[in-house]
Amino acid sequence: MYPLTKEQLRALVAAQQPPCISIYQPTHRQHPANQQDPIRFKNLVRMAEESLRQQYPNRDVRDLLKPLQDLIADSLFWNHTRDGLAVLACPGTLRVFQVQRSLPERAVVADSFHVKPLLRYLQSADRFQVLALTRDTAAVYEGNRYALDAEPLPENFPARLDQVVRPEEREQGVAIGSANSGVGSPKMIWGHGEGKYETDTEKFFRAVDKAVTEEFSKPSGLPLVLAALPEHQGTFRQLTQNPRLWSEGVIGNPTAWTTDQLRQQVWKVFEPFYLSRLEKLKENFTTAQAREAGSGDLADVARAAVAGRVGILLVEDERVVPGILNRQDGSIRPADLQSPRVDDMLDDLAELVLSTGGEVVVVPAERMPTRTGLAAIFRY
Repeated sequence: MYPLTKEQLRALVAAQQPPCISIYQPTHRQHPANQQDPIRFKNLVRMAEESLRQQYPNRDVRDLLKPLQDLIADSLFWNHTRDGLAVLACPGTLRVFQVQRSLPERAVVADSFHVKPLLRYLQSADRFQVLALTRDTAAVYEGNRYALDAEPLPENFPARLDQVVRPEEREQGVAIGSANSGVGSPKMIWGHGEGKYETDTEKFFRAVDKAVTEEFSKPSGLPLVLAALPEHQGTFRQLTQNPRLWSEGVIGNPTAWTTDQLRQQVWKVFEPFYLSRLEKLKENFTTAQAREAGSGDLADVARAAVAGRVGILLVEDERVVPGILNRQDGSIRPADLQSPRVDDMLDDLAELVLSTGGEVVVVPAERMPTRTGLAAIFRY
């Protein structure tokens, strides 16, 4: 399983060796609902196989299908799913993503991967990461207002103090290239300047900060909320170099809470920002529309997107507008989503805006400034 980041998605959008299989489905976290998940996946693999044999009749597809069939038989995998599953496969490549949102059930075989469901998920405005920190432990979570999950940590991640400070270095009153105030006092390690020192805790927090920044914050670009006791909040914030660290943290011992209790605590902190950001986007759109520098009309926005004029695109969460978008001239044609050539035009527009350097924000229906499913602010 791979972390879902914008960089990972860009790599998948880049030229791949066809045929490319894209399978999406909703999944379930709990028994007995999750028993149906491998059955549904098996049916989707069968649909993909039929498409492969129709589109590539002279190709032996057994090697391509084998990783998918192995996944069907992996009971451990199906017992630890989240809310949505995406599996992308082509010769020499298999990517499996579990996400915290239900995904539409679909099997697509084409010359490139179908990534629009993942693209919309990545642009949702309510996503965040959490650093759960104590004096001697660190854990990272990712979630949204509905779900929170612990992230797998890289092998070299400093999840415990003893990975950064050796036990023999932590003995009180023993100087090892350091200074001490006396027997029984906290050990001080001389730092960057004369007269400065670093405690074990500071050394650990500094290592955690570097690892979280490089392994999680930079790849994801998500806000990072710190959950820690007051004294650890202060120490960590004094030394952090992470520009994604949220100004307000969750106060308390994160190891005393269940994962869902931690999610609730984080959402109390994050929700005001989330609502404020959406309200500001609505205001900016209203102002732009009044100046004829914004539109909620699908045809207008499509033409502007093709021309690279859309700076910010708001897309209504879970809204689907079936049809065909002409990426040459921006013309649109409504059509039946059941046709294999027909896609969701909102997703097509989002992909187009991102490809021209614009920003896409997925917004709940009740927070949208229009009733058309989209709202665009133009660059010029």
